[in-house]
Amino acid sequence: MFDYLIVGAGFAGSVLAERLANGSGKRVLICDKRPHIGGNAYDFYNDDGILIHKYGPHIFHTNSADVFEYLSKFTEWRDYQHRVLAEVDGMRVPIPINLDTINKLYGLKLNALEVKDFFDKVREKREHVKTSEDVVVNAVGRELYEKFFRGYTRKQWGLDPSELDASVTARVPTRTNRDDRYFTDTFQAMPKHGYTRMFERMLENPNITIVLNSDYNELVKEVSFREMIYTGPVDAFFNYRYGKLPYRSLEFKHETRDVEVFQEAPVVNYPNGQPYTRVTEFKYLTGQTHPKTGIVYEYPQAEGDPYYPIPQPENAELYKKYEKLAEARSDVHFVGRLATYKYYNMDQIVAQALTVYGKMEGLKRKEAANVRRAVPTVVYSNGNGKSNGFLETVS
Repeated sequence: MFDYLIVGAGFAGSVLAERLANGSGKRVLICDKRPHIGGNAYDFYNDDGILIHKYGPHIFHTNSADVFEYLSKFTEWRDYQHRVLAEVDGMRVPIPINLDTINKLYGLKLNALEVKDFFDKVREKREHVKTSEDVVVNAVGRELYEKFFRGYTRKQWGLDPSELDASVTARVPTRTNRDDRYFTDTFQAMPKHGYTRMFERMLENPNITIVLNSDYNELVKEVSFREMIYTGPVDAFFNYRYGKLPYRSLEFKHETRDVEVFQEAPVVNYPNGQPYTRVTEFKYLTGQTHPKTGIVYEYPQAEGDPYYPIPQPENAELYKKYEKLAEARSDVHFVGRLATYKYYNMDQIVAQALTVYGKMEGLKRKEAANVRRAVPTVVYSNGNGKSNGFLETVS
């Protein structure tokens, strides 16, 4: 008999498995339909020995000291400040748009005060900012919107920015200084030995049983448990009673290039002219030294694994119907991006999982993150930077 069946071994499921096992001494069965733990953050060494992120770049950043301290129990960190260039008008310029972006794009020599005046002149003021288009033209005007945002958004979401909620482009700031970091969070770092190593340490407890390559619908017929924690698509859980919730998916095309460095930034965005949205070079992220380099091209698509809930009012209304069904299930806890149909960064999912655990145990989030029992030290014996694969896969 297990205390909990946890569906999904990504951030939400793994954090809750760790807390329930180490913090509360519960017996946990965690399962995933994929052949690995870590969810979309899963990384691995490819055939050339290059550490890559299977499902595209995952950059950890947070302003939450609680979340950072909690994850620090399972990994050392490598300081990392993420930077992105966008290919526009035959040039590669910083994105988010900053002072250097404007000066390079238009051949100007503006200072911080002058570029603020520049934005004030070109912006189209919106009294009511409702859509993603409103956000951008209100900040930087029509021309920069067309150059940097409209084409990228159409590719990424399959919709024009005028059809999407303001939250999509509101995530990308506009700067009047020369700060070219993509994020400005207090804590910005990458797991020193990769995300998968971190998840392995998180789940290493005799109270945790891991089953991979498995459909939870089959497991529930074979094992006994008291409660379920579900991190998959909420509409699938209820057999699409009200219809499918729309998602955008991605296709990843990984390549190894026989050069030490392929591009001049970790990520290059392609707003216009290419079928892919961006190209990532992983060695920037991981800090790995290798004579070759691994890159990935991202192609957004309508079908495939669900990655991004599509933020439109009608989708939010449809989710509310499923939310009511979820709230009526006292025996199931719905946690994570897919189960709550919201776009979360990794740190937000960790925070949500810690909050859910705190509610289950009557603790505040900070207390929930710090309750910890002693667990064995993880030992890596093969000496090649890869884990020794102590997690048992049951197919």
